[in-house]
Amino acid sequence: MDPYSKLQQLHNSMEKMTKTVESLENDMLETLKENTELKVENQLLREKLDKLTAKRGEPVAKIQSGLESLRQIYSSGYHICNMYYGSHRDPSSDCMFCLDILDNFGEKKKR
Repeated sequence: MDPYSKLQQLHNSMEKMTKTVESLENDMLETLKENTELKVENQLLREKLDKLTAKRGEPVAKIQSGLESLRQIYSSGYHICNMYYGSHRDPSSDCMFCLDILDNFGEKKKR
């Protein structure tokens, strides 16, 4: 096989590998989004359950406020803003949209 054919074959293999990696990245992002949505839903269901058990007079664990839940999700490395909600966030940099939500939510709660 001549060098040009070998190079072309290698190029085709790399393109196929790149497509596979992109597909895996997309699958992983979708899984992370779904995981975040399930965490939020789980937290909301726990809060509802705690409220129901409180009405019955049973002892209740401390209910986590919405702001604390958002802060926890954000600090665990996920976006809480409407632009990128549920997508993985680079922990070394902050998202101004997410921080704006946290700041505004905190101000409304104080009022």
